[in-house]
Amino acid sequence: MIYGHDPRTGETVGAALQETDSAGVDMIVSAAAAAGQAWRSTPAAERALALEAVADALAAHVDELWQLADEETALGEVRLRGEVARTAGQFRLFAQVLRDGAYVEAIIDHADPSLTPPRPDVRRMKHPLPGVVAVFSASNFPFAFSVAGGDTASALAAGCPVVVKAHPGHPNTSERVAKIVRNALPYPDLLGLVQGMQAGIDLVKHPSVVAAGFTGSVAGGKAIQKLIDEREVPIPFFGELGSVNPVVVLPSAPVEGVATGFAGSLTLGVGQFCTNPGLMFVPESDELRKALVQAVEGTSGGPMLAERIRDGYLGGVERLGELQLLAEGKPGEGSWAVTPKVFATDLDTFAGKLPEIGEECFGPASIVVTYREISDLGPVIERLDGSLTATIHGTELDEAGDLVDVLRRKAGRLIWNGWPTGVAVCWAMQHGGPWPAATTTATSVGTTAIDRWLAPTAYQDWPEGLLPDELKDDNPLSIPRRVDGRLVQGS
Repeated sequence: MIYGHDPRTGETVGAALQETDSAGVDMIVSAAAAAGQAWRSTPAAERALALEAVADALAAHVDELWQLADEETALGEVRLRGEVARTAGQFRLFAQVLRDGAYVEAIIDHADPSLTPPRPDVRRMKHPLPGVVAVFSASNFPFAFSVAGGDTASALAAGCPVVVKAHPGHPNTSERVAKIVRNALPYPDLLGLVQGMQAGIDLVKHPSVVAAGFTGSVAGGKAIQKLIDEREVPIPFFGELGSVNPVVVLPSAPVEGVATGFAGSLTLGVGQFCTNPGLMFVPESDELRKALVQAVEGTSGGPMLAERIRDGYLGGVERLGELQLLAEGKPGEGSWAVTPKVFATDLDTFAGKLPEIGEECFGPASIVVTYREISDLGPVIERLDGSLTATIHGTELDEAGDLVDVLRRKAGRLIWNGWPTGVAVCWAMQHGGPWPAATTTATSVGTTAIDRWLAPTAYQDWPEGLLPDELKDDNPLSIPRRVDGRLVQGS
């Protein structure tokens, strides 16, 4: 049986849930695949209306959902209400993507017999993958990266059915969200849900599954990739894994702003963000050091999402314990509570302990590395693993020097005078990065997340009557297209 747990007490909460056995996984995936046949042929405008219905349903149930999730995550009303709103917003954004139509990347090259050799009429667009998308829920976002999260929203928008493997940290929340979404969809079986570790294994091995999305640890991502490699027919795997999110503080950066911003970002949600600033390079400065100590000592810990996550944090802190403890916050309350800790070292010592010292410690822990010259940072940062984000703080642009190019090669999102926690759901967002931040160059947040669940098809000398509307000469859907090499907006 599967039980939810209250992180504040460690006690079980909610109903006892059955693990999904192999037969159950097969039934759920098969039902999703059958529903997907109709969904793929549903016009984009109708799919947009369905996504908006899901958004409305989630928003209408926010009072119920935040309380249910708080019992299993201890994330609090403000955070969880905001997350439900963000989750609903993702569905509304993808409805806009469908109405815009540019996501199919329609291209038309008319025949040109004058070329050598003569060119036939060729037209290209993207279609939904022909099968079920498997999604693995994240622990730290019970809504936005879980059953109704960005992977699910983007896959449904693309025209794919989805089966989600619920995270054991919030199983009852997952069940309720799945029911709400299913009731809002025109074909309820478009969204399936399975519970249990073995169910996740069976899901990724199922022959009807054509792609998988995952947000979690490097170890978890590697385990899924291994299962995929064992399949008779491999499938694409879009994983978002570990990230230390380096921050570089230039000498011109304001001391107080850096210190308070760092402490707030580090401890937000008890540090349980994939964009947590786990590494910060700062100039040697007694003033900045004192400000950092004061800011961190003013923070408080709290319960982590699961006993396993707490134990992982304690193990990471023990690993970092060979460094100097710069500051720590107040202990958190609850059975799974932890204390924020920040360690310090100099650049030479840090470089000598790579790569192990550069591994992510999931939770409110970070390393502050002092440097003498900005020019010393580049070679050390080049040795870091990939991250979701990289940040620079400063007011003098010339100070950044070659660091911009170095950081661009190390992260998917570059931030200036801000903090990495908080990922805007918008058209331009990139939430991914070089390994181990992600398994591909794709994003899991933002409108282009839909690209993961689409595949291109070219039509050569195809009869007009058999062409998709997106590729017909009169452009009945009025979508943006590239025609004979020229981008044409609408009609």
